[in-house]
Amino acid sequence: MFFEPGQHKQHGLPHNPFKALVAPRPIAWISSLSAEGIVNVAPYSFYNAVSDQPPIVFFAPNGPNRAEGVKDSQRNAEETGEFVVNVPTWELRERMNETSAPMPPEVSEAEIAGLKLAESRLVKPPRLAESPVSLECRYLQTLEFPAEGTMRGNYVVFGQVVGLHIDEAAVTESGLVDPTRYKPLARLGYMDYAAVKETFSMPRPSGAQQP
Repeated sequence: MFFEPGQHKQHGLPHNPFKALVAPRPIAWISSLSAEGIVNVAPYSFYNAVSDQPPIVFFAPNGPNRAEGVKDSQRNAEETGEFVVNVPTWELRERMNETSAPMPPEVSEAEIAGLKLAESRLVKPPRLAESPVSLECRYLQTLEFPAEGTMRGNYVVFGQVVGLHIDEAAVTESGLVDPTRYKPLARLGYMDYAAVKETFSMPRPSGAQQP
């Protein structure tokens, strides 16, 4: 099977499979603070780390309602210069899903979903108290890429991690973070998700072997 992006009739499938092919994708559960002091919480599956020295992450606030304008997480990050990436888990899956619903800027998704907030150390936006991992971030920049259809643009928001919160229950006796202890969620295609419940290790090769 081969098809060109935008030529969906070529694949004959009921839905565009692109996002199902780029999977699993980690989920950034972004908590941010508006200029008026309202807490916004929203999940984004176009998210990842791009470097570790210094640690920099990005999230892309694109989606079906992008035609309505800039999403709250992006606006808040740009206006206040800060945001927090929280990791959603298997136990928090339903409340994460609640916060994905489109809501007006004056409504706090944290209150709607019954999420407990905790004070951050170095940034003003609160973190989600029940998330086992939270990354306090300072906004760096936003890049805009061309969009198709009614969308106003494809945006990518970058932030530098300035503080990390890790639940001690997620750390093994040998000092390693074990994701199977908190089961982070990942996004697949369509309405499908996965949770990390099993891992395996492979030593990295030392280099080409001499004959």
